[in-house]
Amino acid sequence: MIGHHRTRAIALAALAVGLGIGLGWAADKPMAEPQKGPPAGKGPMGKGPMGKGGQGKDAAFATDRDTFHFLLENHKAITRNVKKLDNGVETVTESEKPEVAKKIQEHVPAMYERLKSGKGVRYWDPLFAEAFKHGKKMKMEITNTAKGVKVVETSDNADVVKIIQAHAEVVSQFVKNGFDEAHKEHPVPGSEKKK
Repeated sequence: MIGHHRTRAIALAALAVGLGIGLGWAADKPMAEPQKGPPAGKGPMGKGPMGKGGQGKDAAFATDRDTFHFLLENHKAITRNVKKLDNGVETVTESEKPEVAKKIQEHVPAMYERLKSGKGVRYWDPLFAEAFKHGKKMKMEITNTAKGVKVVETSDNADVVKIIQAHAEVVSQFVKNGFDEAHKEHPVPGSEKKK
């Protein structure tokens, strides 16, 4: 009987460890998220699993990550229009669902604050790493609309304007494809020519 109890105790311990690992993973990634994505050991918002070991882990990180995931989960409820400007973009991102509109209004200023402070996310994605590198050269005017936000994002630097426009296109792909797009890396404008 002692052997049976020991075997059962070991099995229960293994199950508990497995659940702990699974719950830890679920805390960083929604369960509905596909099991594919960025390079091994890198998460959607920073270096390591969701930012560990790199910039991005700060007091607001979990809130910003959860808001980003909520928007990805609800991407089909979001509409987005992008107008290219000579010095950047004008975007309108909205939703008919009030809870989604509210999250859009939370997410956009939070990301602008990260641009200004240098506390970036998604450093494993070349385009986002480059955007945060040049964040202080970007200006952003955010206006809440009844259903989301209107943003005018500009720069006096021609190379940064290209980054702003490429980023706007990628955000539109997030709206279109949700998590499927969030797992991809995106090139820096002009990097294709250098290869």
